Amino acid sequence: MKAFYARVSEFLRFPMGTAPRLLMAAAMLLLIPTYLLPLWRLTMFAPQYPNGLRLDIYSYKLEGGNGGQDVKEINLLNHYIGMKDLATEDFTEFKWMPFVLGGIALLMLRTAVHGQMKDLVDVIVVFAYFGAFSLWSFGYKLYSYGHTLAPTAAVKVAPFMPPIFGYRKLANFEVYSYPAAGSYVLGAVLAVLVITLVLTWRHDEPAFVLASHGAKRTA
Repeated sequence: MKAFYARVSEFLRFPMGTAPRLLMAAAMLLLIPTYLLPLWRLTMFAPQYPNGLRLDIYSYKLEGGNGGQDVKEINLLNHYIGMKDLATEDFTEFKWMPFVLGGIALLMLRTAVHGQMKDLVDVIVVFAYFGAFSLWSFGYKLYSYGHTLAPTAAVKVAPFMPPIFGYRKLANFEVYSYPAAGSYVLGAVLAVLVITLVLTWRHDEPAFVLASHGAKRTA
């Protein structure tokens, strides 16, 4: 066990080369568009809305299509079935998500400057947790909206769950939910992080093997 911990410690102390550091700087810059682009898009089609109603979800706000008019239309429909209005101020995620992305960018900058494997592992773990928690939070919010219906609503409908990903028919509406441009940028960031990890590992693998043998002899 002592030898194992020594190997892990040695692995985390390995320095990163120039190429992985540049990739970390590129990943940090890639986060900038996530403040400008929507992360998710929900589109609803019905006979009375042949062009669809669009809802874009950013890291810090909700934005409806047609100059924001689509959000008003969606909330009008929600009123009839007793669903709470969609409002940016009710989404606590918008209060912390931009700051978390900024914190991840700072971790990336630290990794590019310090250039050690442990810094890279920190970024990957935090980024993966952020992505998983954000998806869970998004799904929970959709579930809450669809299952918290006012009993005094004019139109009675059974509790429902809007789709997180893909298509679902809800009453006479066809609802589509897919990642938007900002999520694809985040996917590109994750790809860069994985490539950086692989390059660093392949570059330092011979040294790691030698260090591991040395740790075994010491143990």
